[in-house]
Amino acid sequence: MNLLLDTHVLIWVFEDDPRLPAKVAEAVENAETNAYISAITAWEIAIKITVGKLHLDKSLDRIIETSRYRRLNLSFSSHRRYTELPLLHRDPFDRMLIAQALDEGLTLVTNDRNIRRYDVPILW
Repeated sequence: MNLLLDTHVLIWVFEDDPRLPAKVAEAVENAETNAYISAITAWEIAIKITVGKLHLDKSLDRIIETSRYRRLNLSFSSHRRYTELPLLHRDPFDRMLIAQALDEGLTLVTNDRNIRRYDVPILW
């Protein structure tokens, strides 16, 4: 299984948050799963830290280095997919993750109900 973790999912995994369902945590941590963290998530986390909306005990780089998650850069071609998405959700980071998941053939791991309105594979 190839998964793209939404920002809140990465934070919930890192913080062992009880809002993360056990079946989702198991799928993300399964040795046969390729779990990706997007550069989009890195930017979203950096912005939230900068404006004081988020504090992490470890840097994102350290979280990824100590996990088996793979880094996923944003490809130039994903912008086309982004422009094709209907405007059902106004969060640009979520829309970029949707476009990237579609472009890369990944299942998006998210609890965001607005994202579920899109035709993108979701695990929750």
